[in-house]
Amino acid sequence: MKNPETLLHYLDVLLKESNFTKAAQELFISQPYLTQLIKRIEKKLGTTIIDRQQIPFTLTKAGSIYYKYLEKEIVDKENLNRQLLPIIQPNTEIIRIGILESLGSFLLAQLLPDFLDKNPNINIQLKETSPRNNETNLLNEQIDCYIGQNPESINQEFDLHINGSEKYFIIISPKSKYFKKGKFILESDEYDLQELLQEPFVVSNSNSAIRHQLDAIFHRFNIKPNLVLESNSIITVTNLAIKGVGLTISAASIIKRMAQTPINLLPLDPNLINIRYFIATKAKRPQTPGITKLINSFNELEIKPKIK
Repeated sequence: MKNPETLLHYLDVLLKESNFTKAAQELFISQPYLTQLIKRIEKKLGTTIIDRQQIPFTLTKAGSIYYKYLEKEIVDKENLNRQLLPIIQPNTEIIRIGILESLGSFLLAQLLPDFLDKNPNINIQLKETSPRNNETNLLNEQIDCYIGQNPESINQEFDLHINGSEKYFIIISPKSKYFKKGKFILESDEYDLQELLQEPFVVSNSNSAIRHQLDAIFHRFNIKPNLVLESNSIITVTNLAIKGVGLTISAASIIKRMAQTPINLLPLDPNLINIRYFIATKAKRPQTPGITKLINSFNELEIKPKIK
């Protein structure tokens, strides 16, 4: 029988297409093979795993249990490989990095390629979760370092190495009454900030660093925010603001990744809100050679994303 990664992929495609022929074509296998594979799994389990009686296909109750089993198999396999790596490759150093996913997609792409080229004996393992969870994981030594932003609120039990900064902007979509046609980046004093802050906003959830700063701005101007929607992802929030669901505050590194559509960006005073990046390690914990090299590589980066 296929490995769990392959089986999970087959199930995902079959559920998406809700058609064995189309799914087989996408998977580059024959339709009879896919049909027989599912039937063999169901025969072995003694029950059906996919409800084919209606479109779209859905997992049966047993199918959901089997799907979770495959996910667990994959996680267990990855954990096993991690534990075996120091034994199989004793000269390899493992560095476990905690980071927020949206930050990692921007910052790790700058940091890791050159670092790994220069240090082939280092294996990087990522744990992408919220800042709060990253702090807890670092304190409990479940990760070796934490890469984040806005060091002002970070736990005092960490050693911080700070580098880089970027600006925040209020995103104004063409659907907003404040949108100015033919302009992109507005003058910072083009609108009264207190007035804009009373508009509907889409925001990231309360665990995010940017949300903490945004809440502080609302508090500073004594404004009860009109929150239309919250999301775990600043990328989702930024896209929703671009599409006119509400205003939001986002950073240059996020905005520049979005589809190019007509929007206005109002720069915010860095003294009011800005981003500074850091890499944190647990204080008084001896650093390995690999961690020291990673910190040095981070400090050498030029982290100043800009929008033109």
